[in-house]
Amino acid sequence: MKKRVLYIEDEPFLARIVKETLELKDYDVMHKTEGSRILDLVSGFDPHICVLDVMLPHTDGFTLGNMIRNMHPRLPIIFLTAKTQTEDVLKGFSSGGTDYLKKPFSMEELIIRIENQLRLIGEQTPQQNLDSEIKLGNSTFYPGKFELVVNGEVIKLSHREAQIMGIFCNNQNNVVDRRYLLNTVWGDDSFFNSRNLDVYIRKLRDYFSPDTAVEIITLKGKGYHFSVNN
Repeated sequence: MKKRVLYIEDEPFLARIVKETLELKDYDVMHKTEGSRILDLVSGFDPHICVLDVMLPHTDGFTLGNMIRNMHPRLPIIFLTAKTQTEDVLKGFSSGGTDYLKKPFSMEELIIRIENQLRLIGEQTPQQNLDSEIKLGNSTFYPGKFELVVNGEVIKLSHREAQIMGIFCNNQNNVVDRRYLLNTVWGDDSFFNSRNLDVYIRKLRDYFSPDTAVEIITLKGKGYHFSVNN
């Protein structure tokens, strides 16, 4: 079965190259130049992944990402943008993005990132029990539902956040090697992916901030200690 890609991009030359190349790789691509009625598009086309340009007419990609994430918490979203400042990367991930690719990019890199996102979601969703739960201090992680409940507040996680949480949960009160995290979640330990990991760790710390029984401690030059006082 072909994997379906919803691609929103208003630059016609780039859009044609991306669409044709992905179709040659046996993807089914729906391309739109803007994201009006984005939720209808997602529901009707039922994509396996969304690739969104950030600078779009009418509604920017970050806003579209938020809309998609609220309705489809497991759907991978890759943002394409020339904006690469830390605050832009942070905004991308806080807007529901699961990956962030700098323009200009090579088609080879985009394809690898799409394949990696699809592999990650495929590893996480198949036979996971949606009712399974992991107690963490005063919090609860539901890996099958991609949810974290902290002091009664339900937090919807992206699949990448859920994967990092899964690794931490399997290593409670132990050291998690930083390189292991990068290679497991992103497939390599490049500088750009290392920055992405920093963003995710910061977000997870924010999620757990109301729960004093859970702490993610950075061990400089090594990794992280996921401290849980149950």
